[in-house]
Amino acid sequence: METSKMKILIVDDDAFLIDMYALKFTQNNFEVSTAFNGKEAIEKLQKGLIPNIILLDIMMPEMDGFQMMQKMSEGNIAPTAIKIVLSNKGQQEDIDTGLKLGASGYIIKASNTPAEVVAQVLEIVNKK
Repeated sequence: METSKMKILIVDDDAFLIDMYALKFTQNNFEVSTAFNGKEAIEKLQKGLIPNIILLDIMMPEMDGFQMMQKMSEGNIAPTAIKIVLSNKGQQEDIDTGLKLGASGYIIKASNTPAEVVAQVLEIVNKK
């Protein structure tokens, strides 16, 4: 997959983090869309947004990341998008839940710089 054409939807309730990751992914030739919670992300997807990658947090208001992945699966929403969890919830139970719900990868925010997050996302995408 050519990175100059890849579209990523970043879903996180922290505006500072969204801006930081959006900038880093834009610098790496991604087309970036953002949403501040799972509900907003689902609405954008239902209105026709078709990202290659969805990078989502777990802990968010209104609809958390696990609920969002469940709803996407049930409604066959963005079935071809590669879902990657980006969260500070790093317990094995959370990782297992994310993978069971369809995540292709699980990145711990606190353990990675934005540049490392971009590198890990590319690594996960290239394995698909």
